[in-house]
Amino acid sequence: MWDRTAAAYERRHASVLRRDGGAAWGTFRISERRLRLLGDVRGKDVLELGCGSAGWSIALSRAGARPVGMDFSPVRLAQASERMRAARVRFPLVEARAEAIPFSDDRFDIVLSDYGATTFTDPYRTVPEAARVLRPGGRFVFAHMSPLRSLTQDARNDHQTRRLMRDYFGLHELRDRYSVEFQLPYGEWIGLFGRCGLSVESLLEPVAPRTWRTSYFSARDQDWGRHWPIESIWQLRKSAPSLGRSGRNGGQRPRPATRSRRGGRP
Repeated sequence: MWDRTAAAYERRHASVLRRDGGAAWGTFRISERRLRLLGDVRGKDVLELGCGSAGWSIALSRAGARPVGMDFSPVRLAQASERMRAARVRFPLVEARAEAIPFSDDRFDIVLSDYGATTFTDPYRTVPEAARVLRPGGRFVFAHMSPLRSLTQDARNDHQTRRLMRDYFGLHELRDRYSVEFQLPYGEWIGLFGRCGLSVESLLEPVAPRTWRTSYFSARDQDWGRHWPIESIWQLRKSAPSLGRSGRNGGQRPRPATRSRRGGRP
């Protein structure tokens, strides 16, 4: 899907993606200078999971970090290479899957994903890998759609409703006619983070701005986002010792909750 749509995606969202030099979060492009989710990046080793055209990595390189851009799409990596040359910065670009990150344990100070690999890969495989390559004390920050958006999205017509369109329990793999995305209930996200040695520092649920329009949403859906959260931005810190290669099982999916026939607790 990304190989096929990469050029059109960049044309449609070019001005939005370049907001604040590329260092901005989510579909509403909230500046990292304002949120400070990554902290001081100077001299830090940073891995961007699902880098696309590498706007974040370019911005981080200019800020003094040592980024690595990683993506599964060779077309997106070609776009990243072109943008990197135009920006006159250099850093590694790696074609790989976020479910099997090709780096050693404790390699990076920061792992980030801004609607990148964490949206399109199974969290039970990707989160343990992100934790594995983080150094103790390192941060994992990622932005993706909120569970509430997933519950109320009319996938066929691609817009938000004011009705629950799917079950909350059992959220995981969400398929439509174009692609597959992943989502978990809040409790499962938090449980997964804990099993991987990651503690939650903050969860941001930005309100859709009134002062400008994003190219990612219609006016109707942006108005929806002024009442309910469209996206979530998780800020996590690795507090446990390195998981090592055996730590990949830390993301093993728990048994799903079940409802009592008599309405009791699961």
